[in-house]
Amino acid sequence: MSAIDTLWEYLAVAVGIIVVVGGIALGLMRGRGGRTKELPPTPPSSAPGGPAVDVDAAPEGAIGTLERPGSTDVLEPSVVEPELEAVPPAPAPVPTIERPEAPAGRLRRLRARLARSNTALGKGLLALLSGGRLDEAAWEEVEDTLLAADLGVAATTDLVDALRTKVAVEGTTDEATVRGWLREELLTLVDPTMDRSVVSSRVDGRPACVLVVGVNGTGKTTTVGKLARVLVAEDKDVVLGAADTFRAAAADQLQTWGERVGVPTVRSDRDGADPAAVAFDAVRAAAEMEADVVLVDTAGRLQNKVGLMDELGKVKRVIEKQSPVDEVLLVLDATTGQNGMRQAEVFSQVVGITGIVLTKLDGTAKGGIVVAVQRELGVPVKLVGLGEGPDDLAPFDPEAFVDAILD
Repeated sequence: MSAIDTLWEYLAVAVGIIVVVGGIALGLMRGRGGRTKELPPTPPSSAPGGPAVDVDAAPEGAIGTLERPGSTDVLEPSVVEPELEAVPPAPAPVPTIERPEAPAGRLRRLRARLARSNTALGKGLLALLSGGRLDEAAWEEVEDTLLAADLGVAATTDLVDALRTKVAVEGTTDEATVRGWLREELLTLVDPTMDRSVVSSRVDGRPACVLVVGVNGTGKTTTVGKLARVLVAEDKDVVLGAADTFRAAAADQLQTWGERVGVPTVRSDRDGADPAAVAFDAVRAAAEMEADVVLVDTAGRLQNKVGLMDELGKVKRVIEKQSPVDEVLLVLDATTGQNGMRQAEVFSQVVGITGIVLTKLDGTAKGGIVVAVQRELGVPVKLVGLGEGPDDLAPFDPEAFVDAILD
């Protein structure tokens, strides 16, 4: 073998050694540094001949191979969700404003309730008078029935005397005839000539002012809320004054009534505030709003508590520093009977009652209280409550009342 051939053999061996050593070195490097980063093939451009898309510059949300930071591990293709934009909070729901039932004819609609509660008075009288035997014992029974219905002694005497005269003159006890006589005499006692309207329109360019008073438990605040519905149904602009600052929930209760029909309520932020100050602020706010009427609710108080009655007088005097009080409504529970009469007398002396609101008239057989309180005070029953519903407060209708008694 020549020297050249020997040299080529050495070169071939050397190359082989270099290849082997290089392979070993590469294997060691892979063992220390981990796997190499594999890049996917470059995607084609969106247009023929256009530039290739730069994967590193792809926007968030693009599909591609992503590398976990701090690692050489290759992740499988996935979708990156874009950040969600902040969604503005939904607007507060607008409260639904109710449209109250028109007050006209309410008492006639509620006539059945009134008739059921006064069965003892109407039907009892008719049974006695048309029984065919009207001796002294029968007339005494008629008197007892009327007194039990809280008609009062004077009114009972007048009614019995009038019926005795008619029976003696006509000489009949026919039921239809007696019914007509009884209706006529009861209607006379109820007195349909009295003005039963509630002041609800602006007076001399200012809002009418209505003060609502009464003892505890008569449903006074509820009555104010229901009266607001009556006035709203007549298209009046109403403002409520929450001057009952002693009962914790009174202002909240009144405000809820107002919100249901879109009526604002003036109230104090703290319990035990001066009720006269709240009443004053309510009347002033009503004037600024150019409302038709402001209804001022007051705390219930017993008529025999001199200090509380004096405070009620103060509320009225403070209101009158900026506006006359056009109406003072006394809320009476019809089930209290003659006790309600004593309440009415004291309240009338302190604040000058102009009208009566009789509540719970559907739950008593003592419908005669209507006659008794009117005769005693000389002021009319203007509104009656005949149920728990929001529109169960009705303007008093004398004819509907008497007809309901006799049904």
